[in-house]
Amino acid sequence: MSEVKISAETRTEFGKGAARRIRRDSKVPGVLYGHGADPLHLTLPGHDLLLALRTPNVLISLDIDGKTNELAIPKAVQRDAIKGFLEHVDLLLVKRGEKVTVEVPVHAEGELAAGGNLLEHVLNALPVEAEATHIPESVTVSVEGLEAGASILAKDITLPKGTTLAVEEDTVVLQVLAAQAEEAPEGEAAEGEEVAEA
Repeated sequence: MSEVKISAETRTEFGKGAARRIRRDSKVPGVLYGHGADPLHLTLPGHDLLLALRTPNVLISLDIDGKTNELAIPKAVQRDAIKGFLEHVDLLLVKRGEKVTVEVPVHAEGELAAGGNLLEHVLNALPVEAEATHIPESVTVSVEGLEAGASILAKDITLPKGTTLAVEEDTVVLQVLAAQAEEAPEGEAAEGEEVAEA
């Protein structure tokens, strides 16, 4: 996984008013925490951060005030419910070689067996443990030819080297549901009965 370099500034103003001012300047307030250190309050460039967060579990190389460089991964991202812009981000401090637990998106590929069955994502993301600088962007699962009642468990998913499950092996990740038979509207059935009687 490649690192995304972002310049950040420490911030000393807090509260809603300060956060609004930061966002007006197209920046995002954030907090960097981890490794027992005191949380560090940051101001991050909004556009650069938005681009970086398009990659799940992106590894961010933070240049803080032009003095320190730290590695971090996003842990919590708050967005405006309507407009979608970034409101706040929590970043977790990581070190090279350190294992971290993250959730990795699950992508299904292939066609289910014929019959109009539905694929249900019980888990949209799979909890895994991986080295901080080698977090997989996603895992892909083949559902080719699966029939109703079939399910894929966490242990069935092939993980990249150095990545292990952080969830029970028998956890259901995907399952195939039988197609629902469409019921005729009540009114139509009643009319049909009347015709038969006539």
